Amino acid sequence: MDAPEGSDWAQVHGHQYALLKERMGVRAALHVLGFLLAAAMLYSAVPLPLLGVWGMALLFAVGLSARADRRLGDADTRSISLDEIKTHATTSAAKGAMWGVGMILSALVADPAATVLVWSIAAMMVLASSASRFGASLSSISFTLAVGAGGLLAALIAGQFILATVVLLSTLMSVFGVIESARVAVAVRLTESAMQEKSEVVSMLLREFEEGKADWLWQIDTRRRLKSVSPRFAFALGQESTQVEGQSFLQLISGNGWKTGRFPQSLHELAERLKRKENFSNLLVKVSIDGQDRWWELSGTPIIDEFGNYHGFRGVGSDVTEQRESSEKIEYLARYDTLTHLPNRRMLNEALGEALQYAAQWRSRCAFMMIDLDRFKAINDSLGHLVGDRMLAEVAARLKSLMTDDEVCGRLGGDEFAVVIRDAAKRDRIENLAREIIERLSEPYEIENHVLYVGASVGSALGPRDGRTVEELLRNADLALYRAKDEGGGTHREYEPSLHANAEERRQLEHSLRHALERDELVLHYQPVVDARTEGVVSFEALIRWNSAEHGFVSPGKFVPLAEDTRLIVPIGTWVMQQACREAAAHWPANVRVNVNVSPEQLLEPDFVATVVRALSESRLDPKRLEIEVTESIFLRDASVARKALEECMAIGCSIALDDFGTGYSSLGYLRKLKFSTIKVDRTFVQGAAQQSPESIAIIRAVVAMADSLGMTTTAEGVENEEEAAMIRGLNCTKIQGFHFGRPMPASDVRAILSRQAEEWRLKSA
Repeated sequence: MDAPEGSDWAQVHGHQYALLKERMGVRAALHVLGFLLAAAMLYSAVPLPLLGVWGMALLFAVGLSARADRRLGDADTRSISLDEIKTHATTSAAKGAMWGVGMILSALVADPAATVLVWSIAAMMVLASSASRFGASLSSISFTLAVGAGGLLAALIAGQFILATVVLLSTLMSVFGVIESARVAVAVRLTESAMQEKSEVVSMLLREFEEGKADWLWQIDTRRRLKSVSPRFAFALGQESTQVEGQSFLQLISGNGWKTGRFPQSLHELAERLKRKENFSNLLVKVSIDGQDRWWELSGTPIIDEFGNYHGFRGVGSDVTEQRESSEKIEYLARYDTLTHLPNRRMLNEALGEALQYAAQWRSRCAFMMIDLDRFKAINDSLGHLVGDRMLAEVAARLKSLMTDDEVCGRLGGDEFAVVIRDAAKRDRIENLAREIIERLSEPYEIENHVLYVGASVGSALGPRDGRTVEELLRNADLALYRAKDEGGGTHREYEPSLHANAEERRQLEHSLRHALERDELVLHYQPVVDARTEGVVSFEALIRWNSAEHGFVSPGKFVPLAEDTRLIVPIGTWVMQQACREAAAHWPANVRVNVNVSPEQLLEPDFVATVVRALSESRLDPKRLEIEVTESIFLRDASVARKALEECMAIGCSIALDDFGTGYSSLGYLRKLKFSTIKVDRTFVQGAAQQSPESIAIIRAVVAMADSLGMTTTAEGVENEEEAAMIRGLNCTKIQGFHFGRPMPASDVRAILSRQAEEWRLKSA
């Protein structure tokens, strides 16, 4: 009688009671037939008037039950009441009671065998009521219990105790059987109801999908011809629905390739998936619509009926041409230097990795050459960055003209360039190319009516002799370049094991760095980040400084990479997190955040999140005031671990900033996978934009537009004067950071600035 959880009682059982009307006549006829059989057996033993009275009473009970069945014929279209259910169960019990009267009558006036015969007929009625799917469980139980009670009493009156036992057990088993069948029936009805509801929801979603979205549905038959073409899909094909209905899907999207037989590889892959009747998802396909190349993202699944017969394919698709073009542009910017249009550090690393694999496979040699311009800084400082950038572009053009098909040159950054030689089997090629580079780059440059001269120093390393990994070759070529620079420049030096003198210095630094925390040699400085519009301080970036007792002041650019390489960055980073949170909570107003840089090594620590929580709880700093800054390098090792750690930090209220965006391994995939709060535009783009570099300005605008659409803020780094600040405001960056608004400063200076700012606000308010 209880309603199943989450459902309506009447709705669940109404369908079952509506079925009673369909077999109302059959049930009545069965009872009449049963009575006739019983009357024939009892005719000689029971007085005829008594037999007639029993028959009339039974037929009256059957009539009442049939009337109740008829009233519930529309139970599946309305809400039936509990009283109706009880009434129907009562009429069923009345029928059962009449059969019980018949058995008692046979026991009183006839011989014991007659009781058994009448019970067998009544048992047949019980079986029919229990097994029929056109019955109601509560009514069947009522009928069974009434028949069982009458049969048990009759058996006891006749002194047939074995029969009484059989009647009792049969009744109980029938009742339990009805209960179990009812449970199964209810479960089936609940499942059917849920499936119907889901089907309605799916149909509704599909309608909304077709009517309100930019995507579309597609369907083909076994011959790959379009069917049920929607208006949106027809629009994507550039035709009307009636025009494309029944046409070949592949022919429509292949354009002229259908005649020439030259198809894009992605179209071959789509055809192969359709041929093999395989599911596919987010398959990027190059199509031709009205002679124009487009990119579609398709998903599809084969249509298989319940007998395993294949009827075609259906799926969804969308036009992603604009997204792909944007991705290709950003991917180009991520792999090529915007100033020189040469491969950047990332692409050079990949080329060197491939060269090492080639050398290992064919037992040959490869080489890596690092090039640094001599006296370039003087030109940059005296004539400005614009002239310096034009010179770098000219240097790139000269380098490119010296390369063969077996060599790749690129820009590492600043005035550093590099060359990857895939096959360095001829040793003299390295020496000859280095000499050509030095001579060619030392020739005069005519820029802005100036005749300028720079030199070049070259360091090289051979793989796999001088290193079996990209990192080893980079390091050893860099050591060789340092030697060439130390000798005055304008020369080429190959790597030699003796160059590891610098490694000894590094070892000594590492030893001192391991004791820097316990000796209290580390200190935090803070650089302000201001609102681009109001120039009010919104946060401070915590920057670590090291004043070593043995080595003096050590540049962060020197000891931070060392700390990351030796994993000392983990305890140092924990200390930075604790100190920064403690300072912000104790001395800064509630509207000022603290930005803390986090190394990839820290994110890979299992207890990183616990470290953040501990720093927040000990300092009592509101998590919303802590912004964790990471670079794209966090995704290069174990991206899933880093992503999980950052998501857990976001869950407790911290925000995440992506630092140096655009200078390393920039990818839109990172922004899709993780909800950053801020994107920091690297200073190189800011400086480039200040020099009116179209590429830098375009990149900043693209980053700002992308951040705005994703609900993120932007911070421009490296702003050094008012003109640059005004330019950044014009490009709609949200926040600004740079020497123009403050250099990194001790905590005491930060407190003074915040106190002065609070006093100014107080006076303005007054």
